[in-house]
Amino acid sequence: MQFSDIPQTIVARVLDRRGRLHVHEDVDPARTALVVIDMQNCFLREDMAFAYLPGALDLAPLINKLAGELRKAGGKVFWVRNTIEERMRTEWSTWFAMTGFDPERAARREVHMMAGAPGHEIHEALDVHPEDEIADKYRFSAFIQGASDIDRRLRDQGIDTLIIAGVITNVCCESSARDAMMLNYRVIMTSDATQAVTTEEQLASLSIIYSNFGDVMDTEMIIKRLQSVTAT
Repeated sequence: MQFSDIPQTIVARVLDRRGRLHVHEDVDPARTALVVIDMQNCFLREDMAFAYLPGALDLAPLINKLAGELRKAGGKVFWVRNTIEERMRTEWSTWFAMTGFDPERAARREVHMMAGAPGHEIHEALDVHPEDEIADKYRFSAFIQGASDIDRRLRDQGIDTLIIAGVITNVCCESSARDAMMLNYRVIMTSDATQAVTTEEQLASLSIIYSNFGDVMDTEMIIKRLQSVTAT
């Protein structure tokens, strides 16, 4: 999905409020991190059918290209992994109650998301470099209190701008984007390097982020801005 797919009524409202189409177009690569959400085997491999998101693997080339351009420009790449631990059954009991109507089915899904399980690992199609960082999160949002240590690690490196990619757009990506913005990060959601289950959910999530929580750009738009900085 491209930025141009966002309804013009929403674009007009944003223009009226902010005065420009892209509020975060002045990207400083040295203060920017690509935060890749949940591009793990459990979501990308079809043999792990209880969490598999059809088509999500197609995001890998775009994410790899964006990661490569950001590294070249002096930015950072963080790979965030959805993680389940036994303690969460108590700490986050509402979620487990909502999804545990069939305990056997829930257990088959959860086992792929536990640390050390094959499903927990970043898919081999993703180009993870030694200088990249990996953060495990224990909630949908990587930025809610206690979910991960990514906020501290980003701030320690002077990062103030985040590019969000990965899955699922309207769940973990959107949750992370909302919380990051409210922690005062400049947030850019990628329109074509994220994916929801349906196009309707994808468009709704992108529209919500663009309206209230940050910016939305497709990968080529972001790359052009990165290259324009490095060319000067």
